[in-house]
Amino acid sequence: MHDSLAHVGGLLATGLRDVTTDLAALDGPGWWAVVVDYEAKVTCARFDEVRQAPLPAASGPWAGPSPSSWRSSLDRDGYERGVRRIRDYIRQGEVYQANLCRVLDAPMVPGDDPLALAHRLAEGNPAPHAAFIRLPGLTVVSASPELYLSRDGMTVTSRPIKGTGVSAADLLDKDYAENVMIVDLVRNDLGIVAEVGSVEVPELCVVEEHPGLVHLVSTVRARLAPGRGWPELFAATFPPGSVTGAPKSSALHIINELEPSPRGPYCGAVGWVDADRRTAALAVGIRTFWITGDEIRFGTGAGITWGSEPRREWHETELKAARLIELASSGGLA
Repeated sequence: MHDSLAHVGGLLATGLRDVTTDLAALDGPGWWAVVVDYEAKVTCARFDEVRQAPLPAASGPWAGPSPSSWRSSLDRDGYERGVRRIRDYIRQGEVYQANLCRVLDAPMVPGDDPLALAHRLAEGNPAPHAAFIRLPGLTVVSASPELYLSRDGMTVTSRPIKGTGVSAADLLDKDYAENVMIVDLVRNDLGIVAEVGSVEVPELCVVEEHPGLVHLVSTVRARLAPGRGWPELFAATFPPGSVTGAPKSSALHIINELEPSPRGPYCGAVGWVDADRRTAALAVGIRTFWITGDEIRFGTGAGITWGSEPRREWHETELKAARLIELASSGGLA
């Protein structure tokens, strides 16, 4: 376990002490790197040594899979059929919005060092919630732009993203409507564990620029009610609303029906919790690679509403994936 490490939020954590699947551990002592799969598989890794430090140097190269070796869990026709199916559910009144995602996978190149991939992403696609977590059996390399939950004492904040375009001019009315819908969902989720009257929305539908695209981002903040800790917070808010849909319960059933592959850390939570200081920052696991065994995977998706056009939604998933897949593939970055 000596090569296990985490680099998140400018912090380098080494000296892995233990790993648990119990979210209640995050209310106890220690500094934890956290990966929670969309399917709710929990990995909390406690490290003994944590300090401000840059991303460590890689011990080897990253050649990357060939661009043609990536396979998608849904091809274009399958994805567009899924969009039409979700529109059918919307017409029937089952759901207002649902995310439809697909998982790309490729074989690992023998000898490739994921730390070198993390450096590629840091240079070619810098992200506010970048993370590198290497644990026994799992490596996550994330360039997530989206905050799922941060915590400062009893104050929790979420910054859901809904709406994506190449520029602000590409954003449609449906993108703004979708964002407001998800903000309402996040407000309701946080309200389950918040002090009455403490949920607020200080920012709504702000256009944020990221490498190669723009997003609509809102901010929702609340104060946790006494006696509510990490298990209750996850039970109320996970999976994140921006990657499920509204109403969430209906969206989850539809996602389970239409997506042929598990999402894994994609659309889950990736980040850190400092239980001693009661601070944390967990990103939504988007723009995220994960490596298990000899496979590397990456997820991409789009929010589907009544106003969605199947071909446009497929292209949105392509837009979100293109820059990252190019960086991760052979020849993607000199």
